[in-house]
Amino acid sequence: MTDKSDTDSPDAGASLPDETRRQERPDRPSLRNPNLPPVLVRKAPPFSVRLTQLLWALSFVAGAIAIVYFFVVREDQLPLINDAIRAVDGTRSEETYTTAADIIFWSVFGFMVGMLLIQITMLVSFTNRRPGIRWWQFATLVVQAPVYALALEMVGAGEHGEMLRQVLTAQCGLVLLALLVSALPGAINWSVQQHDVRRGTVSGPGAAPDL
Repeated sequence: MTDKSDTDSPDAGASLPDETRRQERPDRPSLRNPNLPPVLVRKAPPFSVRLTQLLWALSFVAGAIAIVYFFVVREDQLPLINDAIRAVDGTRSEETYTTAADIIFWSVFGFMVGMLLIQITMLVSFTNRRPGIRWWQFATLVVQAPVYALALEMVGAGEHGEMLRQVLTAQCGLVLLALLVSALPGAINWSVQQHDVRRGTVSGPGAAPDL
């Protein structure tokens, strides 16, 4: 049996509005913002990019071998270059042919060194995702291939010249393969993004240390 004094108590009736207000009170908003700011991160490049870098590196090795080899066999190649010049015009003095042979040798040697340095610089730009760098890399091949073919007609005679021809051909072939791989969709998307970002705080995993 219910005690009448409890039901008629003013304290029991007064508590009901407070409970109702607590139930109708909206939830406290969260202090954590779900829309986190973008943070630069360092992600491993896709396989196509790493393969491109490897092919470029191999082309640099081939180019360096060609440069060193060409310098080492200089004394053997100069008489052959002399003979090639003499076959074009045999009415000049011997000193003229010797000087012309030296000029052609060092011109080809300088071109090989300069082209190698330019391509190394462009690979650094490619790794940094510079826009349009593939066209500049392609332009180096467009210049490199015909100049090498023309130069080998003058400096590629003899046994040493054949070895030089093979190494330079391998270098151009590796450059061509690197350009083709860099045009794959994965490498293109990686270059277009320019920066790897994620949503989160600076101290989160994968954040760039310089931030």
